[in-house]
Amino acid sequence: MKFQEKLYQLRKERKLSQEDLAEKIGVTRQAVQKWESGASTPDMNNLLMISDYFGVTLDQLIRDEQNITLGDEEITTDIPKKDGIYVINNYHYRPSYEYISKRKIFGIPLVHVNIGNGIRVAKGIIAIGNLSIGLLSIGGISLGLFSIGGVALGLLALAGLGIGGIAAGGAALGYLAFGGFAFGTYAIGGIAVGTYCAGGIAVASKVAMGGVANGYYAIGDEVSGTVTITKSQLSGASLESIQNDILEKYPRIMRWFLHLLKYFLR
Repeated sequence: MKFQEKLYQLRKERKLSQEDLAEKIGVTRQAVQKWESGASTPDMNNLLMISDYFGVTLDQLIRDEQNITLGDEEITTDIPKKDGIYVINNYHYRPSYEYISKRKIFGIPLVHVNIGNGIRVAKGIIAIGNLSIGLLSIGGISLGLFSIGGVALGLLALAGLGIGGIAAGGAALGYLAFGGFAFGTYAIGGIAVGTYCAGGIAVASKVAMGGVANGYYAIGDEVSGTVTITKSQLSGASLESIQNDILEKYPRIMRWFLHLLKYFLR
């Protein structure tokens, strides 16, 4: 008897639907359907969940030559937990969970959630997973138009490491970057490197503002560049005049960046 036949038999003997079993072990109904059809097989964590739930050994469950029954003794439907971690045969692990919405857009699920041990990929318009790919992507590693995660890549990326058009994080790389370490056309951070930069340490090819600033226009406490302006000079000079000088040389600079100069007067 093959695994898919054993699983079907065990489920029927318990009088469970595929959805009931999926809920008991923390997976989707589609996953159970694929297991019973032989289209896929569960990973080790899910095999352990199944064997514990039905009170059978893994050998009985996966070896084709061994038949399987529920037996006469009563089997508990509750899997023991300790601090939110399942304990099965003295093996501790966190359960996995997957949800795929029935609604799809261009064949892509509207919502796909896939979290748990190991590399679990979620692909959907809204994707949440260890590795997530979607329009709105949330995960340890996330790829999408709008991405949030430990590592995020997208038009808008928020993460420990963010890479995108607009990126914010511990380290950020983007056209507009905010972070402890910021790299971009417009970079604002503890250490900022790019074209127009503001930060504790700012290194820019054009305009740099910071405690330590290096750029064509360098404005700050310690400055080096072609045009250098210290805070003491800035406080006695015309802010509007400096802004106009920069704007004349770099007419495409975003105006909001020039407004940061007023903060150096404080």
